[in-house]
Amino acid sequence: MKIFLPVDGSLASLAAVHHAVQLVRGGLKAHFVLANVQEPPSLYEVVVAHDPVVLDQVRADAGADLLRTAEAMLDAAGLGFESEVAGGDPGHVLVDLIENYGCQAVVMGARGAGETAHPVGSVALALLAHSPVPVTVVRPPRPSEGARG
Repeated sequence: MKIFLPVDGSLASLAAVHHAVQLVRGGLKAHFVLANVQEPPSLYEVVVAHDPVVLDQVRADAGADLLRTAEAMLDAAGLGFESEVAGGDPGHVLVDLIENYGCQAVVMGARGAGETAHPVGSVALALLAHSPVPVTVVRPPRPSEGARG
């Protein structure tokens, strides 16, 4: 089974990677696709940078950096994976990546790094609405739960 793991570096996205590792430890045979989507540059960034190649490289480097912890988790567990940093609207791009990689399931965090008001973030809601495959949404452990284990 090929499982898609959107990662933004948030505690919730890393909890989803941990959940996926636990599924494999429980007997599921899986290969993973890690993905980070960088939003398009703002008008301010375009005006200040003057160079789209520099903006693209900064975003690629930022995405790769956000994927490192998840990659290390999968490496430590001895699990196979592919990684991709893409650019655009996360909700749309992630659906395209799911299809392009032929994934059969998604395991993702309940909300991303910038979202705090709602229990389920906008990207998770977009995938729940538009993903062509089942989506498992994982919330990070509450501080008191993390201490137990």
